[in-house]
Order: sequence, then C-alpha cells, then structure tokens
Amino acid sequence: METYTAMRHFADSWGLLAMTLFFLAVVAFVFRPGARKAAERAAEIPLKED
Repeated sequence: METYTAMRHFADSWGLLAMTLFFLAVVAFVFRPGARKAAERAAEIPLKED
C-alpha cells in the first residue's frame, strides 16, 4: 500500500473521529459551569487601567 493511500485512509477514518471529539471537548469547555465568569474577566482585560 502506498504511503499516501495509507495516510489518506487514516485521515478519512480516525481523523474525522479525532476532529469530532476535539470539537465536542471545546463545546463542553465553553459551556461548562463557571465559564461565563471567566469569559467576562477575560473580556475586561483590555479595559483595565493600570
């Protein structure tokens, strides 16, 4: 089997699964409890006066 064909087969099968799991992890991280407070603090950083 050629290297390109093997890599393409791997990307088509396991790559899609890995990207889906990464997407779901990011969504879970954003919508976790306490994320709103952290996001509001991060949004205020540019407006703080030192």
